[in-house]
Amino acid sequence: MGIVDVEDVIAMLNNFKLDSSFSKDLEMSGFSIDGELRTGSYMLQDGNLIGSESTQDGLEILDIKEAMKKYSWVPELMNSLVSKDKDEYTKRTAENFDGGYFVWVKEGAKIDLPMQSCLMICKPNYEQRVHNIIVLEKDSELRIITGCLQHTNSSVTHIGISEIFVRENAKLNFTMVHNWGTESLVRPRTAVKIDENGEFVSNYVLLNPVKDIQMNPVAKCARGAKASFNGIIYATENSKIDSGARIELNGENSSGEIISRVVSTKGSKVYSRGQLIGNTKSKAHMECNAIILEKNSSVIAVPEIEANDNEAEMSHEAAVGKIADKEIFYLMTRGLSEDEAVSTIIRGFMDVAIFGLPKNLEKLIQNVVDDASKGF
Repeated sequence: MGIVDVEDVIAMLNNFKLDSSFSKDLEMSGFSIDGELRTGSYMLQDGNLIGSESTQDGLEILDIKEAMKKYSWVPELMNSLVSKDKDEYTKRTAENFDGGYFVWVKEGAKIDLPMQSCLMICKPNYEQRVHNIIVLEKDSELRIITGCLQHTNSSVTHIGISEIFVRENAKLNFTMVHNWGTESLVRPRTAVKIDENGEFVSNYVLLNPVKDIQMNPVAKCARGAKASFNGIIYATENSKIDSGARIELNGENSSGEIISRVVSTKGSKVYSRGQLIGNTKSKAHMECNAIILEKNSSVIAVPEIEANDNEAEMSHEAAVGKIADKEIFYLMTRGLSEDEAVSTIIRGFMDVAIFGLPKNLEKLIQNVVDDASKGF
């Protein structure tokens, strides 16, 4: 397989005659072209593998098709968490898929720097189908930054099947940055299996307009396992977004958390879903806070709690509305104009510092938030 490095990316830009904004799209998706502060990379353009590389012992990164040939146990994982018959999108992907990343962290390996992946669509009217598998063996640790982007003005479809296995005492921090376009139809299908005392943290960032996204990842927790889903969504330009998460607490002393921040404006509609299921002694909390900036925009918060054990402690809270006038007034008394006050509130509301991201990515995302808040 090829290696993702500066020369590969430059060659790709030349081959496809893409304009200079392509590198900016990559950056906006959290992908470091020079690989700085990354421990490995994977890049797929439409149905073409640009390359994959790991620079650290204990971490293997391959295209899923190569991994299936190399390791006999990988095909056994395929569709073991996400059924190929789940819906029309999983069925199409099971019939024929372009590729996808295979990430394997060996037992006891603690990877200091995050690895990165990029799934992009450049071909007009293309339907990209990927199947990703991530395996963290016992006592291992990894951070992943994955970016998805569209670099064409035509209608495109992205279907992403992801199956994630977090073994005993392993820890995975997974950040997804979506940089789609106004003609993108996006259908991620994700499931996570977290073994005893394992930990999975999902950070989701969407700051650009998109035609239609529907996603509802599922995490299943064994004894002492923990799952957290954090999301920041800025919905604009008639975006339709149906985003949620489901956590099943199946083992004693397992725990879960779903936290979302949503801003809806310019005709966008957002469903913010969350489902917590306590099947044993466990703790879980869910929180959705949303701001609606214009009358023709909407947010529908759909929290759901199911407790099937008398020692399951579960809670939720949701707040949807406009920015409070008193907050705007307070900032205006400090010398800000009304527009500046609203922008300041939005920036604070969508603070990504809670994600624990690498500083360069955190700064990049905050710059995007700043730009977005200026055009509320």
